[in-house]
Amino acid sequence: MDGQTAGKSDGTPPDDRTGGDTPHSGGGPRPEPLRFFGTTWVDHDAGPRGYAARRAGVSLGSLAAAALGSFVLRFAYDGLRIADVGSLVSVLMVVMFAICSALAFGHTWGSFTRRPDPDRQASLRGLLAIGFIGSLMAYFVRSLKEAPGESLHREEYEAARARHQKRSTRRTGNPSRRRRGKA
Repeated sequence: MDGQTAGKSDGTPPDDRTGGDTPHSGGGPRPEPLRFFGTTWVDHDAGPRGYAARRAGVSLGSLAAAALGSFVLRFAYDGLRIADVGSLVSVLMVVMFAICSALAFGHTWGSFTRRPDPDRQASLRGLLAIGFIGSLMAYFVRSLKEAPGESLHREEYEAARARHQKRSTRRTGNPSRRRRGKA
């Protein structure tokens, strides 16, 4: 499961995951892994395969993929020009890719701060495919600041840890030793 669609199928955040085999859990909720980052986003793990190296890789990879995609779209535009379909079709193609890229950028950028609605995500699949350059540019720009989706996952993880802490400290002592009120 990737970091953008993990959780329940209705788009709600994932439940607390309990277990004690990860260093971050301590018997409480586990951090949800992000695509390309795993759980390195929790403590910004160092090292050659750590958080900073992965952020640099995502930045460069998304920028290179966007450049390659633009290069392929240039060939498509040249093919239309060679086919002599007319200037109206060429202009419509450029405008279509520009609008779809802008909408895909906005949708992808928004999905870094809130969970997208699965039904809306499914209905926008075609638009996001056409505007793939916008999505790649959103990944590039966001990875300059943090791992894409890190703030959303950090909020959910901190809230889950706080809920777990509240539940685990709610009861103290042995309940059988409580004094019973005299009736």
